[in-house]
Amino acid sequence: MDKKAMYKLTYGLFVLTARDGEKDNGCIINTAMQVTTTPNRMIVVVNKQNYTHDMIQRTKKFNVSCLSEEATFDVFRHFGFQSGKDTDKTPDGSYPRAENGIMYLKEKACAYISGNVVAETDLGTHTMFLADVTDAEVLSDAAPVSYSFYQKHIKPVPKPAEKTGWICKICGYVYEGEELPEDYICPICKHPASDFERLS
Repeated sequence: MDKKAMYKLTYGLFVLTARDGEKDNGCIINTAMQVTTTPNRMIVVVNKQNYTHDMIQRTKKFNVSCLSEEATFDVFRHFGFQSGKDTDKTPDGSYPRAENGIMYLKEKACAYISGNVVAETDLGTHTMFLADVTDAEVLSDAAPVSYSFYQKHIKPVPKPAEKTGWICKICGYVYEGEELPEDYICPICKHPASDFERLS
């Protein structure tokens, strides 16, 4: 089987945000889509290791900020390459809030959508949340960013490595060593060993 065929599926990139008590947090996801129009419902799929995942399980509410092609790598680094368990991603409280009280990105995003969870499905490493859409707003006419656009135009090109190892095709993390364990998980983006390639 050619696993690279999976890369031909199309994905967007989004910042998923939640609020639990006085705590705000957000993470990068690539699976958010409308599934029905009547009622207006959507799904988001979140890695269980993300702190935002647990916040949504507790509160049953979230916002999805649809990132645009104007988004810079700093947005992905800030929300995707560190955990809300260890870092306050919103220390200055400067983000606007939707009617549900949850923050969203106004800059570098072309829309936001609010959801109330009505069901969840355990997918093993991830959870799929089905939600009623409760609010939404178009923020700009900029094109939404695709995963392919991110790979070609936003993600920095890794510097040539002088060491023996494997590089994550998702975030650029380098695992040093001759052999990559089959069950290895990237410590930065949480992707599996199948998303690594040997450094040349």
